Amino acid sequence: VVAGMLPDLSRQFLTYGFDDAADYRITHVRKLGLTTEFTVLRPGDLPPLPVQLNMPGEHNVQNATAAIAVACDEGVDDAAIQRGLAGFAGVGRRFSVLGDLQIAQGSVLLVDDYGHHPTEVRATLESARQAWPERRVVMVYQPHRYSRTRDLYEDFVAVLSRCDALLLLDVYPAGEEPISGADSRSLTRSIRQRGQVEPVFVESIEEVAQVLGGILRDGDVVLTQGAGNIARLAQDLLALGNLAEVRA
Repeated sequence: VVAGMLPDLSRQFLTYGFDDAADYRITHVRKLGLTTEFTVLRPGDLPPLPVQLNMPGEHNVQNATAAIAVACDEGVDDAAIQRGLAGFAGVGRRFSVLGDLQIAQGSVLLVDDYGHHPTEVRATLESARQAWPERRVVMVYQPHRYSRTRDLYEDFVAVLSRCDALLLLDVYPAGEEPISGADSRSLTRSIRQRGQVEPVFVESIEEVAQVLGGILRDGDVVLTQGAGNIARLAQDLLALGNLAEVRA
């Protein structure tokens, strides 16, 4: 879509990405747990720039390359660019690795993310699988707004079906009135019909710890995902520490 708009632009522009035609082209990506190494081929006489980024996910590689393009255009020194990216720890609630939770069989890792659009959810899942390829990914997802759930319904069904296990909280309304067929019970049914994962609808956020305690396995990665009050859930789980102590 963006590429099709370029001929109509009257101002100077720079492109970046994995495409061979990009001005700043991403190559030689190495995924090393929570770290990603890659090289950016640059226009003109600028030499290739090797980069280390202390976060996983191709979307973060793309974002870093956009920053590189701007920095180079402004004449920032290569070493300063590399130092800045190597030291960048991300922003709050964007794939935030919070720590371990104890369960009866061992422990799991808790990760919190603000993303609430299907593309963002997909990026979070891909980052988790890059960082911990041998672990199950268990997502606790809270949809944000009935209108967004309605408008992107099939996209949500598709991306949430990629989890190894899924807990669905009801929609965080953000001031909206409910919309028929755009609620989490409907999502649960549609995801179940797709047949890739067996979703669990959780009536209230206070029940999540108990439900998680019954499905988690040692070594799982738990993703709390969404833009509503699920952020509080992540902190509550972290404070609880041991899900094996949760009582019905």
